[in-house]
Amino acid sequence: MDSSYIELKGSEIELIESTASAVRIAFPRALIIKNMTGSKERTRWSQAGVLVLEGISDPPELIERPVTCSGGDIDDNVYTYRDMIPIPFSSRGLIRCALRLEGVATTLLVEARSARLEMEGVPKYLDHLRT
Repeated sequence: MDSSYIELKGSEIELIESTASAVRIAFPRALIIKNMTGSKERTRWSQAGVLVLEGISDPPELIERPVTCSGGDIDDNVYTYRDMIPIPFSSRGLIRCALRLEGVATTLLVEARSARLEMEGVPKYLDHLRT
């Protein structure tokens, strides 16, 4: 089965927009790893995308942007996606997003009731990841 995910480590965050009920985290050039069925090799791509978290409990602290993500967790009910966001991604329930950012002492932490990933444009091929 083919699969794709955003690799959080190294992905740039351009915008963190917060309202009373939602947070939008914009990745202008998210790093995407694609695994193809039957292949031992993976490929790396870049594409713009926005992680939308709705029904938030508290707005996050403001962080200077742009920043580079150094990793983090997306807790989706009973599942934890470590250092990645699956593509496609849409969920309801108990969602927790905890992103570590380079040069920032605090973790960007958002708790929400739903989340979705909106990819924009066409992915651009970068390179092969050989094993």
